[in-house]
Amino acid sequence: MIPGSFEYHRPPTISDAVGLLVSFGDDALILAGGHSLIPMMKLRMAVPEYLIDLQDISSLKSISVEGDQITLGAMVTQAELIASSALSEKCPILQTTSLQIADPQIRNVGTIGGNVANGDPGNDMPAVMQLLDATYTLVGPNGERDVKARDFYETAYFTERADDEILTAIKFTAPAAGHGSAYEKQKRKIGDYATAAAGVVLTMADGICTSASIGLTNVADTPLWAEASAAALVGTSVDEPAIKAAMDAAKAIADPAQDSRGPREFRIHVTGIMVQRAIQQAVKNAQ
Repeated sequence: MIPGSFEYHRPPTISDAVGLLVSFGDDALILAGGHSLIPMMKLRMAVPEYLIDLQDISSLKSISVEGDQITLGAMVTQAELIASSALSEKCPILQTTSLQIADPQIRNVGTIGGNVANGDPGNDMPAVMQLLDATYTLVGPNGERDVKARDFYETAYFTERADDEILTAIKFTAPAAGHGSAYEKQKRKIGDYATAAAGVVLTMADGICTSASIGLTNVADTPLWAEASAAALVGTSVDEPAIKAAMDAAKAIADPAQDSRGPREFRIHVTGIMVQRAIQQAVKNAQ
């Protein structure tokens, strides 16, 4: 289908973009990479009168790695995350996850900000940002504020971002040196949303897990930080009983819908398997 008619704007600065949002109100939508919004517009499920494209705002396109502090501009693409050697060294789960998003054509245009901001439970990066305990920077007419990724998602497609705010940056502390990480995703075909997916970051010392964090994708109305699942690993050698406990804790909070990806029970089962595989791979990757 063809989208409805709209007025197109391409502001050069954040302040200009916010000004347009305030001026146009509910009739305006923000365009980042467009791979979520454009299909919705083609289906007439989103019919904005004004489209505000962020492509010309250069300040949103930077990757900053200063010591262990990482800041990603909202318009950094998945391809740029993959290509960054600094990110691969400090936080390889970003590259691992990005490589499993859609296909190369989409990764060249799709942005990290767009992926985390729109509240789609099928997007991969929100769960990763939750397990990294990331903070989102939002800018609106009343200035700038920070919201934890773990507090950002309310329900499917509803978030803490106000209609007149723009998500401009993502900030987090890199996991400890020598950590291991993995992102495991079961899907129907290459490029598809996950039936279920799990991300894991953990550290090992003398064969014992000293810290862990786990995030789950597309098994509820929002991404999930599986706090109890990760806690089941800490203080253990990550042996079979510990992994089983982590799997059970993850499945206990999973609440997927029954859809074309399978029955609810099947998707909960797959959640456990993805957690198991991600834990095992993260342990292998830990130095």
